Amino acid sequence: MLSNTCKYAIRALIYLGKNSADGTKIGIKKISNDLGIPTPFLGKILQNLVKQKILSSTKGPNGGFGLGKDPKEISLYDIVKIVDGEDFFKICLLGMHPCSSHEEVGRPCPVHGRFSQIKKQLTDFYSETTIESILQDMDGHEDLIRL
Repeated sequence: MLSNTCKYAIRALIYLGKNSADGTKIGIKKISNDLGIPTPFLGKILQNLVKQKILSSTKGPNGGFGLGKDPKEISLYDIVKIVDGEDFFKICLLGMHPCSSHEEVGRPCPVHGRFSQIKKQLTDFYSETTIESILQDMDGHEDLIRL
């Protein structure tokens, strides 16, 4: 499962995609308050995404954060890879080292065959789902969706 850090990163990117589409920057305190995420924790998450060029930031009284890329270029896979690492998509369900890192030479775990199909579906879902597609899916449901 995704870490809370990763879930917060995804929520923040959706929030910024929705609220800063015109290029405006949104301050960390506003994002933090609106999403209910502690400001120092959110700041670390957002700075990591700035380093990876997913977000852009501007300092100063009118500064803040905005998307650093077009929302259609930011996939959930990109976010998970940055925040939680690619192990989320590659590790063995049972935590067996040979299964996850040496499939060709090691013996796969007892659930490898069935779980590898699910991992492929998960990888495809995360790779194909972009911030833009999530924003489109939200159209008409803003009152039901609380980021």
